[in-house]
Amino acid sequence: MSEPEFVDPELPRVKGLGSAGNDISIRRLQVFWAVSHTGSMTRAAKMLGVSQPSLSQQLAGFEAAIGGRLFDRRAGQMELTELGHSILGRAEQVLRSVQDLEDILPSTPGGGPRRSLRICGAGSVMRTLLPKAMLQLDVPLDHLDFDLQEGAPGEVLEALYARRAHIGLVAAGSLPDAAMSFRQVPLLSDPYVLAVPSRLDLSRCARLADLPDVDQALLGTTLQFVFGTQHSRRVQDWYDRVMPGNRTLARVRNFETMIEMTRAGLGVCIVPALNFAEGGLPVRGLRLYRTGLEERRIVALLLSQHQTTAPFSSMIAALTAAGSKIMLPATEPAPPFIAGPMKM
Repeated sequence: MSEPEFVDPELPRVKGLGSAGNDISIRRLQVFWAVSHTGSMTRAAKMLGVSQPSLSQQLAGFEAAIGGRLFDRRAGQMELTELGHSILGRAEQVLRSVQDLEDILPSTPGGGPRRSLRICGAGSVMRTLLPKAMLQLDVPLDHLDFDLQEGAPGEVLEALYARRAHIGLVAAGSLPDAAMSFRQVPLLSDPYVLAVPSRLDLSRCARLADLPDVDQALLGTTLQFVFGTQHSRRVQDWYDRVMPGNRTLARVRNFETMIEMTRAGLGVCIVPALNFAEGGLPVRGLRLYRTGLEERRIVALLLSQHQTTAPFSSMIAALTAAGSKIMLPATEPAPPFIAGPMKM
């Protein structure tokens, strides 16, 4: 079953559908679809950005309007009943139609038609790639209304499912199986680099024991990006192989903070080189070394029907063109004590 294009909470009501009492409303259709998709009242409430009591009230009102139970509640899971299955497809059609209408409405009263473009993605991609892509669009910028959001991979997927984003920009390796319902368009690859304070010259270091004690201590103090269990384990495996006895000083939830902590001399970190591309963070105060880890692959996620529909198709073409021209920072060869490639 294809995923619906989800609508915003404040969309106008469809003529003939009320919002009070036991009437059917767009909001209640949203709630029904979110619970159907997540299988959980808690996750659906988070997806829609509402409280769970409010969501429960909306769902109860929708069930009263339909005249039957839409879900069986089993061990914390919400499973569609036969009635729920029978109306889910029609609910999705209504939500798609309303979103199609909302996307072409003027953004200001009396204004001409403007298309909404909602993009959510990793911070490094949003900062370095998106501005260049916007300059290459073949659609006049005054014909578009941009809504741009940064987020972790899970948040990007949530925004896509909840229809808060048309396009998601993420690393392909960070995607769960649920993301396979979206079309993936490759944009660029960038290597993972070891960032260290600039005073730490590792270019001729064949053995860690050859470094002064203070440098060994610094190199063995790691800053780790909280990205997901699999990613964290692979990074830690790399540290354990290359820097036995290392310790994690901090777990950080964005690359920028981790990089600035490294620049300040608090430790070292592994980050995607794209963070330092033109338009990104400066390399000043740091040295970047190749690691041998498999490169990160950045992709755009979108619904299949958007890939050939303006302005989404124009944005994808512009992102692809910008990705092919991105200038990554100069990096130094892997120090002698770092041997052989590893899979990321």
